[in-house]
Amino acid sequence: MAESGLQTALPPRSSAGRRIRVLVVDDSIVIRHLVSRVLESDPAIEVVGTAVNGVIALEKAAQLRPDAMTLDIEMPQMDGLETLRHLQRDFPAIRVIMFSTLTERGARATIDSLLRGASDYVPKPSNSGRMDEAEARLRDLLVPRLKQLCGVAGAASPVRTRMQPSPASVRSASPVTDSRSEHARHYRVVAIGLSTGGPAALGEVLEQLPGNFPLPILVTQHMPPLFTQFLADRLNARCALKVMEAREGEEVLPGCVYIAPGDFHMRVVSREGRTVITLDQGPPENSCRPAVDVMMRSVTEVFGGDVVAAILTGMGQDGRLGVEKVRRHGGYVIAQDSASSVVWGMPGAVVEAGLANQVLDLHAIADALLAKARLA
Repeated sequence: MAESGLQTALPPRSSAGRRIRVLVVDDSIVIRHLVSRVLESDPAIEVVGTAVNGVIALEKAAQLRPDAMTLDIEMPQMDGLETLRHLQRDFPAIRVIMFSTLTERGARATIDSLLRGASDYVPKPSNSGRMDEAEARLRDLLVPRLKQLCGVAGAASPVRTRMQPSPASVRSASPVTDSRSEHARHYRVVAIGLSTGGPAALGEVLEQLPGNFPLPILVTQHMPPLFTQFLADRLNARCALKVMEAREGEEVLPGCVYIAPGDFHMRVVSREGRTVITLDQGPPENSCRPAVDVMMRSVTEVFGGDVVAAILTGMGQDGRLGVEKVRRHGGYVIAQDSASSVVWGMPGAVVEAGLANQVLDLHAIADALLAKARLA
């Protein structure tokens, strides 16, 4: 693997079974070598090139046609955010994993990159301290994400394909505790769960909803502390709805979006005639805190079947057990389709379990929520 200069382009992306082709972009030679060494230690991954800034990265993307790119945010000549803008326009099929510093500035930039279409992020390895520890952490975080995003056999979550699930594969899950018809239903809350690819998907949905949307919206997005606050801030500036990071004891009101804070499960409870939010640091579920399953169970305990649940793009299966409870109470479940998902893990698990009332393209989900809200 050459450190400088353009390399000869390999054949176009082809069948399953070949290695994932990755371009490593960082202005630090130490980080470039560290990331390349970690990736090339896995037989399923090939580092096809490196770049020291966004200008060179775009040149190499055009020639090498990588499947994925690791992208630093702060670089000379062209930074990561500007590079990402060009990638989304010219090379939208390349999966981009951002390297993020866990600082306030780094968190804000990472949220901006995810809202602009980056697939995922990992904490940037430090070029100080023990390299063996940095390599181990990076291997645990980066390699599985690349395999899941690029569809390597054996990865934990199915990834986006251009195939819609066949109607026969979408089985019906009949409610067992509430027999009211759809026309008699008066929905009282929307609950949305999502993970990888979630910020951009959430922005797509919320920006289409009016400020007078008649239901509260609860959101669990897998994300660490600080990041969830900045996600809420960015979406609040872009949406007609009021978007905020949820706070302990806050009343749940129509037209407001409450995002579970990083490292806290979010639940709702009835208290003196009001529905309020409670936060806790109970054990992670599905290796996640906040967990979608926790939120979904909670909304059924307060709202019964008067729930519209939506499971959007994300790795793993968090949310499947929770929406099973929503369906059993008579609630309505929407799953994002595979073609518009970054990773069809969470929504795919819901569909394959027969729990989805509708399987929709991302662009159609806001209209579906509006249709259900009109029944409120």
